[in-house]
Amino acid sequence: MGHDTPTIEVATRERTGTRYAKRLRDAGRLPAVIYGHGNDPVHVSLDTSETINHLRDGVHVIDVRVDGGTVETCLIKELQFGHLGDDLVHVDFTRVDLHQIVTVNVPINLTGTPKGTKETGAMLVVVRPQIEVSCKVSEIPSEIKADISEMMESLTIGELDLPEGVTPSLDLEKHICHIEFQAAEDADAEATDVTADGSEPEVITEKKEEEDGEKG
Repeated sequence: MGHDTPTIEVATRERTGTRYAKRLRDAGRLPAVIYGHGNDPVHVSLDTSETINHLRDGVHVIDVRVDGGTVETCLIKELQFGHLGDDLVHVDFTRVDLHQIVTVNVPINLTGTPKGTKETGAMLVVVRPQIEVSCKVSEIPSEIKADISEMMESLTIGELDLPEGVTPSLDLEKHICHIEFQAAEDADAEATDVTADGSEPEVITEKKEEEDGEKG
């Protein structure tokens, strides 16, 4: 992995439910559950700030010490966010061993300005800011870097420089990002056919002929 496995202290919790979970979060603690390896689920709580800092560092695997005793290596399986999507409210861990093959999402770190965006109307579109990969727990990368300075059209999954033992789940031809061109609008042509308020311009000669016909 691209970093050492951190250890985080958790405390078991006997109570569950929405009201109790809110009290935990108000006290700076996150409710969480540890699953896996044929053992019963363990309901725990952990420090919110410490957890978020690990997530920002790209951590996928954490050594969890329960009540100051046994340490279990766990994969961060699922993160649950509030209804606005801006606050972490729950974490699910699953017990793993370092040689186990797992499937995880890894962020893509794009660097450089593509040559293709220097053309008029060109813009970079990022289709996949992260990709799903399979690998051993001990080999999960914190991120996958890609220099797109020389890119003229697109970057595919197959063109990524993946670490040994890391296999993408999607087709290798799928795009990570590509260049798109904005359609040019012919404002002058539109102005000759339509006035500012969207109506067609008045044809003076036709109106004069109509008035003459009425007089006749």
